[in-house]
Amino acid sequence: MRGDLSRRAAEERDAADALAGLRDRFVIADPELVYLDGNSLGRLPAATPDALARLARQDWGTELVRSWSTWIDWGRRLGDRLAAHVLGARPGEVVVSDSTSVNLYKLAAAALDANPGRHTILVDAEEFPTDRYLLQGLAGQRGLTVRTIASHLDEGLDPDDVRRALDDQVALVVLSAVSYRSGTLLDLAAVNAAAREVGAYVLWDLSHAAGSVPVELTASGADLAVGCTYKYLNGGPGAPAFLYVREELQARLRQPIWGWFGQRDQFRMGAEYDPAPGIDRFLVGTPPILSLAALDPALDVFAEAGIDQVRAKGVGLGELMVELADAWLTPLGFTLASPRDPQRRGSHICLAHPDALRISQALISEAKVVGDFRVPDRLRLGPAPLYTRYVDVWDGMERLRDLVARGGHEHLPVEPPRVT
Repeated sequence: MRGDLSRRAAEERDAADALAGLRDRFVIADPELVYLDGNSLGRLPAATPDALARLARQDWGTELVRSWSTWIDWGRRLGDRLAAHVLGARPGEVVVSDSTSVNLYKLAAAALDANPGRHTILVDAEEFPTDRYLLQGLAGQRGLTVRTIASHLDEGLDPDDVRRALDDQVALVVLSAVSYRSGTLLDLAAVNAAAREVGAYVLWDLSHAAGSVPVELTASGADLAVGCTYKYLNGGPGAPAFLYVREELQARLRQPIWGWFGQRDQFRMGAEYDPAPGIDRFLVGTPPILSLAALDPALDVFAEAGIDQVRAKGVGLGELMVELADAWLTPLGFTLASPRDPQRRGSHICLAHPDALRISQALISEAKVVGDFRVPDRLRLGPAPLYTRYVDVWDGMERLRDLVARGGHEHLPVEPPRVT
C-alpha cells in the first residue's frame, strides 16, 4: 500500500530519523545539489581535511620517519575497525591494502592454488567487468575454464541459480554481494553453504555492500572477500581497498604477490620469502599512509551510526524512491530495473528508460541531481543513509519527473557513457 507521497511526509520522516544529525558530519558544499551517487563516491567527512592536514604537517612535516612506528600497522588497525563495525568479522581477519582489483587477484590466485585438480571458476555473467577480466586472465594462465551463471539483468541471481551451477569441478566462485547494476542483494549464507557442499571456495566482492547492508562474514560462513572503501564508506577517491580471509584459512593460503609487508620478521630483510602469520601475509608493499588516514574519520561515523540503523534507513530511502517512481515515472516510460522486494536490494536502485543516458546527463547539468548511467539503458540512483535525507530523494525524483515531462533532456547529443 502506497503511503503519503507528499514532500511534507518526507520532511516528517527526516524529523524522526535517528541518523539525521550525522548529515552535519559531512561537507555539503552546495545545499541545492541532490547527490544520489553515494554508491560511486561517498561524500567528504567533515573531519577528514583536518585529520589529513595534521598528519601532513605534524607527523610527516615535523616528525618525518620517526612517525613510521605509528603508521606501520594502520592496515590491520583499520581492518579491525571495518571487521567490527561494517563487515561482521573477527579481529585479525580484515586488512586494508592495495585496490579492490589487486586484492581480488591475490585472493583468487591463492584460492585456486589451494584447490588443485579442479578446472572451473564460476562467476555471474553480469559480474562487475574488472572481476570478470581478472578471472579470465587467471584462467588463461592456468588452463582453467570460466563458467558464467546466467543472471537476470534486473532481478540478479538467486542462491538456487548458484546451487544448480555448482559441481565437483568448481574450484572458486566469485560473486558480488550487491550487484553493481541492479542492486540485487544475494544471500551470502545460502551461497556459502552450497559451495562448501561441493568443496569450492567463495570470494565475495563487497564493493556495493560494505557500508550499506549488514554483511556478517563470520555468521554467514564466508571464506574470502574484497571491497572498496570510497563508496558508502566515504574513504575518498581511490581510497585503499580491504580484503578478508577467514582465520581458519589464512595459514593454508599463499597469495601470489610476495612483498616485504607480507614477510615474517619484515625488518630482518631475509634472503628468502617466508609469509607472515595471519592476515599480514596478504599484504604486499608500503601502504599509502595519507589515503589510509582519510579512512579513519570516515569509520568514526559508522561506529556511531551502527550498520543496522544504516540498513534500516537505506531500506526506507529505497522504498520511497520506488513508490515515487511508480507514481510519477511509470507514465513517462520508466520501469523498475531492480528487485521490488526491499530485502533483495542493497541501497541503490536502477530505473530503465530508452533514453536513460541523455536523461542522466541532463539531470546533472540542468536539474542538479547527480546519479549515474549503466548500460544498456539504466539510470542508477544511490542514496547513502548517513547523509541523504528523505526530502533529498523526494526532490531528486520530482526534478527527474519534471525534466523528462518537459523533454529537458532531448536537446542533448548522445554521448558515450562515462564509467565511474
